[in-house]
Amino acid sequence: MERLQSYAAQLQIAVDERTAQLREEQGKIQALLYELLPKSVADRLISKNPVDPEPFDCVTIYFSDIVSFTTIAAESTAAEVVNMLNHLYQLFDGIIDHYDAYKVETIGDAYMVVSGLPKRNGCEHAPIISKLALNILQAAGNFHIPHRPRDKFKIRIGVHSGPCVAGVVGNKMPRYCLFGDTVNTASRMESTSEPNRVQLSGATAAFVQGQPDFQLESRGKIDVKGKGLMETFWLTPSPTLVCYPSPVVNHFSYMRRNTIRRQNSVNTILENE
Repeated sequence: MERLQSYAAQLQIAVDERTAQLREEQGKIQALLYELLPKSVADRLISKNPVDPEPFDCVTIYFSDIVSFTTIAAESTAAEVVNMLNHLYQLFDGIIDHYDAYKVETIGDAYMVVSGLPKRNGCEHAPIISKLALNILQAAGNFHIPHRPRDKFKIRIGVHSGPCVAGVVGNKMPRYCLFGDTVNTASRMESTSEPNRVQLSGATAAFVQGQPDFQLESRGKIDVKGKGLMETFWLTPSPTLVCYPSPVVNHFSYMRRNTIRRQNSVNTILENE
């Protein structure tokens, strides 16, 4: 009988240990999913609830790309291009952490961010993205290409505000995507911008006009593909604008920071169970 009781106790300990390991691994999976999708969306997917497309009355969308990226890529090895983009995006990602904004995706050298969804924030989305754009522009101006240390990046930035629809597309590698004319117009603001400048549409400029952190300069009307003539504005910081310092970018510090973030997420998940 004593042997049976001892065996049962040992078995219970083993079961408890395996259960704790399972919960920890499930927590890691959830934490990783939270890195890939907005938390509210990820929670619905985890609970196997449908994620219906959701309309948003007004958000602000940011696009940027690297000037002369094709030339830089042609003069670099594939590994150097990947390393270069990885370091640059780590820099941008670290800045976004300070703002109420969501990184939608990267496509090649294009970088897309939105504010105002999935969590609505009133009319704050435009000044948030405007500050973010100026912060990223400042940081990118001090960023040296890793394999060409004498060269610095130049980026173009475009911003537009308006309605859109957001939803999850696909079952394998699901993506949280934005749809609507606002996305296209924001992309046009970027493609018609100039190196190391932030171009705002009239819609975004109306939101930030008169705010002490920004200075606006009318560019006049430009011909925008698919839109015709549009008045746009150059955005520059006022002396009162305080940008967050650029994070130190190296592979090990970035991985360590993400590991800490994920572990904190795991701990939160386990505490809430």
